[in-house]
Amino acid sequence: MCVRMCPFTAEEAQAVLDARGTGYHSIRYIERPDPLHDARPGSLVPVYVPDGGDLAVARLTWGFPLDGKPNAVFNTRIESALEQLRLGRRGMWAKAIAQGRCLVPVRAFYEGHMTEKTESERTGRPVRRQYLFRLPGARAFLLAAVREGDRFSIVTTRPNASVAPIHNRMPLVLGQGESSVWLGPDFAQLADRRCVSLTSCPE
Repeated sequence: MCVRMCPFTAEEAQAVLDARGTGYHSIRYIERPDPLHDARPGSLVPVYVPDGGDLAVARLTWGFPLDGKPNAVFNTRIESALEQLRLGRRGMWAKAIAQGRCLVPVRAFYEGHMTEKTESERTGRPVRRQYLFRLPGARAFLLAAVREGDRFSIVTTRPNASVAPIHNRMPLVLGQGESSVWLGPDFAQLADRRCVSLTSCPE
């Protein structure tokens, strides 16, 4: 379950859109992202949203409110959203998956290990060890997301072989050419990410 990621700045996200088709890489490689700029639920994050046949950068808040908690629901299980859509239910994700699919550009995301613990630098108490995941050979990549209004949620799926030893869920990572599929009518075919390769390292 993704609770932390390394997003672009709004300027970087716009630069990527501006550089499309030029062959110019507008994102510099960062060996290790700066934790001070990592996003967590409640953060304002640059997101690519469909805009009249093109994409635009929107700054959205990560997390949907629930039971008085402003950013309580920050991940969307693809299986639940597709089931709500298939059955025509009025669940939390039916409208978002049908009309609000979007893209989150990131350098990496983190997953907490299910059993490994480490000492928190802040509190000194045991916490789950965090692992950082990247796409091999890529400076950045896209995560599938859904939105409503000024809020978004990261779409998650069953883990691939890289993530499974760490956690039982992972963000829906989009490979080359798959962003248009996610934003198009055949998005459900991307639910299975077991063939996507990622690299990880402990934080």
